[in-house]
Order: sequence, then C-alpha cells, then structure tokens
Amino acid sequence: MSDAGVRSFSIRELLEDSARYLVPMYQRNYAWGEGEITQLLQDVLDYQGKRDDKGNSHPYFIGTLVVYARNDGCFEVIDGQQRFTTFSLLANWLRHHAQGVVDMSWYHRLNLVFESRPISTHTFDSLWQEGAKLHQLNGSSFNEGLVKGYELIDRVLRDLKLTGERLQSFSNYLFDHVQISRIEVPKDTDLNHFFEAMNNRGEQLEKHEVIKARLMDILNRIPDSRVKRQSLDALVRVWDACANMERYVQYGFSPEERHRLFGEDDWGRFEPKDFTHLLELLTQPDSSTDSNADLSKTKGQGRTLLDILQDANLDGEAQPKEEESAGSERFNSVINFSNFLLHVLRIVSREPLSTEGVPLDDKQLIDQFKLRVLEQADPVTAVQQFIYALLKCKYLFDQFIIKREFSQSNDGWSLKRLHFYSAKSVSYINTFDDNDGGFEGINRQLLMLLSAFHVSTPTLVYKHWLNGALRYLFDTYRPDQTLDAASYLAYLETQAYRFVFLRFLSPGEGASYYQMLYGDATLLPRIQCDENWRKSIAAKLCFGKIENNFVFNFLDYLLWGEGREKNEVTRRFEFTFRSSVEHFSPQHPMDGYKRVEEDSLHAFGNLCLISHSKNSRLSNFQPKQKLEHFEVSLARSEIDSLKLYAMIQLMKKNNRWAAEEITQHQDQMLDVLAKEVEKMGEVQ
Repeated sequence: MSDAGVRSFSIRELLEDSARYLVPMYQRNYAWGEGEITQLLQDVLDYQGKRDDKGNSHPYFIGTLVVYARNDGCFEVIDGQQRFTTFSLLANWLRHHAQGVVDMSWYHRLNLVFESRPISTHTFDSLWQEGAKLHQLNGSSFNEGLVKGYELIDRVLRDLKLTGERLQSFSNYLFDHVQISRIEVPKDTDLNHFFEAMNNRGEQLEKHEVIKARLMDILNRIPDSRVKRQSLDALVRVWDACANMERYVQYGFSPEERHRLFGEDDWGRFEPKDFTHLLELLTQPDSSTDSNADLSKTKGQGRTLLDILQDANLDGEAQPKEEESAGSERFNSVINFSNFLLHVLRIVSREPLSTEGVPLDDKQLIDQFKLRVLEQADPVTAVQQFIYALLKCKYLFDQFIIKREFSQSNDGWSLKRLHFYSAKSVSYINTFDDNDGGFEGINRQLLMLLSAFHVSTPTLVYKHWLNGALRYLFDTYRPDQTLDAASYLAYLETQAYRFVFLRFLSPGEGASYYQMLYGDATLLPRIQCDENWRKSIAAKLCFGKIENNFVFNFLDYLLWGEGREKNEVTRRFEFTFRSSVEHFSPQHPMDGYKRVEEDSLHAFGNLCLISHSKNSRLSNFQPKQKLEHFEVSLARSEIDSLKLYAMIQLMKKNNRWAAEEITQHQDQMLDVLAKEVEKMGEVQ
C-alpha cells in the first residue's frame, strides 16, 4: 500500500468530510457499551492535559479507520466502525444538549450510513432530528444498540464531570487535536478475505511484553553470572505464570515447585519471604526444572533488548496440561494483565498522599515502569522487588478476589482457592468456608461485596476498589497465619463506606481515592449523621447528580445484609451489570396518565438500578404495569435490585405509587444509609 492510501484526519475533519462512509452488511451492529464508551472518552481526557515544552496541546492518535473506496464514491468501512459510530453519536448529542457551551455549527449532516439496514438508518436519522424524544425510540422499529449508545454518552459525560467549561475544553481538544488515520485498501483487495484476516490476525506485541523485555534487559546488568541467570529465570517464569489472569498462578509452575512456593501438600499458602527466598525456592532441582540454567541462557543472558523482542519464544511457556487448561476455561478475571501490572506497581511504589499514586490505566504502562522502575537509582533491585510483588499479588488475587466461574452449564461469581488433596486430586474450594454453592456464610458475604464493587466499575481501568483490596491483602497476609475473613470483610466494608460517604455523597469536595486507600484513617473526615446530613445526601441522590452507581449497589448490599434471612428473593440476590437508572414512576408516561410532581419524580425514592434492556422496554409504563413484568422474575426469586424490591413491596402494601410512597421509601433508604454511618462511626 502506498502512502497515497493513508490520510490523517482530525475528528472534526472526519465528521464533516463530504465523503459518505458506509457500514457494510458483513459488519456487526453497533455494540459498544458503557465500558468501551467510557474508555474512549477517558483516553481523550487523559491526553488533553498533556503539553509540550511550549505549553501546546499534544495531539492524540486514536487509531485507524480502514476503508475501501467503492466505485459509487462511498468509503466502505472495514475496520473502525464502532469508534466512528461513537464519535458520530457524541457529536450529535452535543448538537442537541450542549448548545451555548460547545460550538457544533460545523456539524451539518451525518456522513455515516448503513448498507441494507433500514432500522439502523432510521434510528440514526431520528436521533439527528431536533426535539427527538428517546423514550419514543424503542421497539422493533429502532436499533436498540444505537439508542443505548446515545443514552450512555449522556451518562458517561456526567460521570466524567464533563459539563460547562470542562465539556467545552474537552470538545475542542477532541475535535481539533485528536487524530485518526484513514487507511484505504487497494482496489484489487478481496474484501471477504481481508475482513476475515482482520478478525483473525495475530496480536501485535503488547505493552506488557515490551515491559517484560525491558526488565530482562535491566537484569542482564547483574555482574554475578549465577545471580543474573537465576534472576532472569525467575522473572521469565513468574511473568509467564502471572500473565494468564484466568488461570490460577500455581499452574504456572511444576508440581514440585507448587509444594515449595505455595505450601507442602496445600498449594494455598504463599511461602516466599522476599526475592532472594523466591530464587532459593525456584532453583532447587527437581524433575521439571533441571534445564533451568540452559533455559535462562536462551531467554536473557547476554542478549540485547532487540534480541529479546524478536524472540518468537519469548514467553517460553510449555503447553498447558488438561487440568490447568480447564481452569483457564472455567474462570474469567475481573481485570487484564496489563492493568494488573499497574496495581502491583502502585502497591510497591507508594507516594506522598498529595499525589494519586500510579495511574491505574494501561495507556501509561510503559511510562510508569520507566519512571518508577527502569530509571530508579538501583534499577536491578527495583526489578527484583517488583517480580516478587507480582507473584505475591497474583497469588492474593487468585485466592481472595472474585472471578466469574462457568461450570455445569451455570455461571456466577465465585470466591475460591486452589486446594491440593493428593497427586491425583486437586480442586477449587471456597476460600473461607465449606458452604460451596450456597447462599450463607462469610465467603458469600465477601463475594457479594466484591461483586458489588466490580459491577459498579465496568471498565478495566481505574479499579480503585481492587487496588484497595490488594493493598490490604499485600500488607496483611502472612504465610504462617490464616487470613482472617472477618477482618478482610471489615476492611472492604470500611472501604465501601469511604467511597460512598467520603467521596460520592460528600457535601464538599470528595476525598481522593489514594488518600482513602493508603492514608492514615484518622485524618479522614468524620460524618455527623444529623438532619442536615440527610438533606445533603438526599440532594446528592437526585437523578442526574449521582456520581457513581456504587451508591445503588452498596445500598443493595446493605439491604441484602439486613434481609437475607427474611425471604428467598433477598437471600438469592446477586449483583449483575445493571447500568440504567430507572424512574419507577415514569418521566414520560403513556397517554392518559399523569406525571408525578417534579420533586418526587427525580428523587432517590423514585429511582432504582436495572438493566438497560428492561429500562428501554419498561420506561414509559406505570409502576403497576412494571410490576406485572417483575412478578415473572420474582416467581423465580430473582430481582434486578433489592431497592426495587423494597419499592414493589411498599407499592403492594399501599396499593399505589405516588409522591407519598416515594417520600416514604426514600426515608427508609436514608435510614439504612444512616445506620451504616453510625455503625462505622463507632468502629472509627
């Protein structure tokens, strides 16, 4: 392909390009959700703050748009349509909702169209029209994914606090400084073959692989050849054991090593005390590691960084055995390896509380390792300390952080550890009790709170809850002591309390995550639970002002704790990815029904968290009509939200849902929150 087929556009230039861009039939429908949209806008926001030596904004290259020029003058979009569609939805949202803040007068028309998809085209056109009402864009005549994406843009902008001048500055940077490269494939390209190749292409060298190579390059500086060889071998083997986030770390080592590293006839302890001890445990000879010295020579000793990067066998990992392969297929991790590395780096690179520590966003992976490891005064020691911390954190992650488990045709959250019974018997058991698959016990309590945290943070980046949990585990765990489940739960409940009341519902500027997770708890503010406090958080809990969905999920966790022994619906409740804030009494009632008073409509007492699909189907229905739908789930002892369940129970009791019920329910929920504040005040 010649350079003539590549052209760089700003996002403004792309969106106002006179050419028509066509999404062909072979492309999937628009499928981005909250996580992808948040990540895209967060990426732009992060780069917006960067400046060169002269104080000018850094341009941000956001990727490529691969197209094929048709004979009719259209560009057929081969790769990049999800991103292009999101930018089109965002620009359209700004036209309608940011008038007087963001100048969108240049955006005259949609230049993205859909081939042989009249429903998608109709939806796009409807969203373009002035005065379009989203509650009317539902049913089979509209593309649900596009409508959902448009709605999510509104929410994500609010979550990122992009309003007023911040939104104006962000939009100016996005449209004028964010660059995308349009790559035009040659005319004689077989598009079917090309598209298949795009979907099956091998992965490019990832950032964590570059980091691994650079760490190896540092260890090559060790003057003692024996220590160098052992250190390189430890790095490679620890890295490879940890890189598969779906597989328990024990399976990254031979059976003999598992006994030494994770407890003789146990595999449920972490034995290494530091990096030197780790080397001792790894270099003891056994049948599976006799060739370690030779392996080290081929993987790092005396090699340049370029040699390492070009090595096709860089990972050096043997084919997984059936037992460990089954583990990988059975569990899904809540985070990927690149972002996990940053969590470990933050734990070992603690800073003054005036900072926010290591940013938990893998875009900055290479820069952060360069700053905090590679350029340290003693980089060899820094690398060795990190490798030890990586192995310890992965062990702690596997033992004490939830995973999504798929087994026996079911899937759900699990909190399990790997346990050795005999050479022929190893299994996954509950980390803290024997109530496997049940709804009782402290293992279930921990699972519920961890899953409440996770579903509130759908993106892989900035998982502060996970960093706090790992920090606690890293500092608390001792191999000669069993981790106390009650103390772990108490810490997580305290962390949840701080997130909700010291940040999301704080009357002033919220506390920083870093201070809440790493600082002295005695320096954090105390809450005076009085009438003024109730009024303050009631105002923070109105529709459009709730900073994070964890407020809903934490309340559901408290309701579950209070009511799990009272009825089966509460006992069986599980957290799922629910992202839509539903008005129980609708904002846009169907013809013939009166809308509830404005103050009651947007009050917390009228809001609950449900899935987006249910929100789209039920949003215009009256509460009693919605009840007919939810009764189907309740018959199976299932419900989207325990707050919603409390609303339904109150409506049944009073046989209506009006302003009085909204106020009554809100007071009940504030009582639940106030009770938690008082309990935590006693603990503090």
